[in-house]
This record gives sequence, C-alpha cells and structure tokens, in this order.
Amino acid sequence: MPRKIHVDAVLIQAVIAGALSFAHLHDLAAAAGQSGWKAWAYPVSVDLLLVAVWRRLRTERSKLAWFWFLVALVASLGANIATAGLLDLDHVPAWLRILVAGWPALAFLGGTLLAHQPPTPAPELAPEPVSHPAPVIDLDRPESPAPAPEITTPEPAPALPEAPAPAVPPALVDHARKVATEHRTRTGAEIDTATLRARLGIPEDLAGAIVAQLA
Repeated sequence: MPRKIHVDAVLIQAVIAGALSFAHLHDLAAAAGQSGWKAWAYPVSVDLLLVAVWRRLRTERSKLAWFWFLVALVASLGANIATAGLLDLDHVPAWLRILVAGWPALAFLGGTLLAHQPPTPAPELAPEPVSHPAPVIDLDRPESPAPAPEITTPEPAPALPEAPAPAVPPALVDHARKVATEHRTRTGAEIDTATLRARLGIPEDLAGAIVAQLA
C-alpha cells in the first residue's frame, strides 16, 4: 500500500522564505561589488552561520550563541529590507560595501567560536540524601515474644519481738472472774478489755491478759 504524502504548510513556508532570503542576499552582494560566484557565496555563508548557531542552541543557551544568532539574523533581515526598494542598488553606499566585504571574515570567526568553544559546565547539584531501606518484616515467621520484666518481691520487714505477757496474780484473776460474772449477769455479754480495765483500774495490757485467761 503506497504511503500517503502529507503536505506540511510550515515546511513549504520555510522553503519559500529561505529561497527569497537567499536571493536577496545574492542581489545585495552583487550590488555591493561582489560579482560571479562570490555573490552566491554570501547567502551560503549566512545560512551556514545560522546552522552553527542552531546546533549550539540545541545543547546550550549561551550568550555567545545568542550573539551570533543576532548577527546572522541582522545580515539576513538587513538584506531583505535593503532590497525592498529602500536602498538604491545602483548606488550602494561605501559603508555597506565595507560590511559586505568584511562579512566572510566575521562569519568565519563566529562559526569557529561556536564549533570549538567548550560548552559551559553545568552547575553542580547537591548530593541527594542517602535513604536507608526500611527493615523487612517477615510476616510468615512468628516473632519471638519479648521477655517479661522480672518482678522482684520486696522482702518482708523483720517482725518485731513480741513483748512478754505480763504476769497476772491468781488473786487478781479470781477477782476479775467475779467482776466478769457480775457483768455477764447484768448485761448478758462477756466483759471486754476496756470495761475490765475501767472496773479494776489496771493497765490495758494487764487487763487484756486477764480477759484472755477468762475466755
């Protein structure tokens, strides 16, 4: 199946513009005294300088490339304007003849600088921070439980030695038994330490010892 040919309007316009600019540069060079093959070499020189600038701008947007781009653009655009009727091509001024005659050396200088000047080094970027990989957790392997903290039981305080029970005279015990019997008969309840202590007027520890014997 034959391929379809797509007509690119931009490409056609570029060819037309290039041809007209080429012709204008030739006419201007011929009017400035460059006859024969020399008049055809001038538009080639301008176009080659534009190609060198374009190749440099593809890799680096330097001030040098933009400067020579403006030089080539002025040469091409100036020829288009000069041949539009604003300049009498039969009587070209002397300064224009000088510019046309000096153009080959200027174009050679620009092309040499663009082709052989090393590119501007790119600014150094700060090193990226090193990221440490996250620990990999194996979900299939059960994790060992953390050891339980040891619990220390505080040692009990040493027990204080018990005071020896006071000695109770038998006569006092008999008297206390009578008092306790009287209290039980009157109240129906056993006598307690506080009541016995109050009735007999004895110390509390001695009254507790007697109540313990009466129980």
